[in-house]
Amino acid sequence: MASFQLHEMRRACTSCSLRELCLPDGMSAEDLARLDEIVMRRRPVGRQAVLFHQGEPMSSIYAVRSGSVKSTTLATDGGEQITGFHLPGELIGLDAIATGTHGCTVTALETSSVCELPFDQLDMLSGQIPGLRRQLLRLMSREIRHDQRALLMLGQKNAEQRLATLLLNLSARLQQRGLSATRFRLSMARGDIANYLGLAVETVSRLLARFQEQGLLQVAGREVTLLDSARLRLLVECEPDAAVTHQGRG
Repeated sequence: MASFQLHEMRRACTSCSLRELCLPDGMSAEDLARLDEIVMRRRPVGRQAVLFHQGEPMSSIYAVRSGSVKSTTLATDGGEQITGFHLPGELIGLDAIATGTHGCTVTALETSSVCELPFDQLDMLSGQIPGLRRQLLRLMSREIRHDQRALLMLGQKNAEQRLATLLLNLSARLQQRGLSATRFRLSMARGDIANYLGLAVETVSRLLARFQEQGLLQVAGREVTLLDSARLRLLVECEPDAAVTHQGRG
């Protein structure tokens, strides 16, 4: 920590506004102080900056403090496949614990900052603090559940349901952070959304326009306002064929 000179950027885990979403949740003040000693708070990085590359040895896991990042892997055709979008309070790099190498590349979608947790020190500390080990297991379980839901979305839902699911998911995660659940800015481009959902960019743009015509939301560039979240949820929950019939084709 001594080499990190931007002291004005340092905010202890004990006072971080994201503590309920990140590792410190439920830990005592004494244990939080011990965790804070190993946390390295990086300088903010600009859009498209890479935090780590797929295949690199894993030495740390990271918690997003501000901004947002995306994780990508190489598809079978050599192209990029987006596997997730990560918001403040979420951990990245957990998937590398099993193999010791990162299974994805993580890139900033906008100016972002992260906390770096050296894994060897974190592993040693978690052996001394039962609450920290439970937190790590809980977060790993959350990642597994997220992956399962993503596979379900891509495998069983149609295009309308995929986009609606993503918007509702972002809404819920932003609300957890004390932000508006109905009005937010998409940090990811249409192409990123299309890649993640397995759709064409034109399809995403067409669906957003359709949702707007149906009074479900308003779109202005990357600014989205959800006007009828209840109807979006109904769209997600109905059978895929029925969703297409209800929403119309085209």
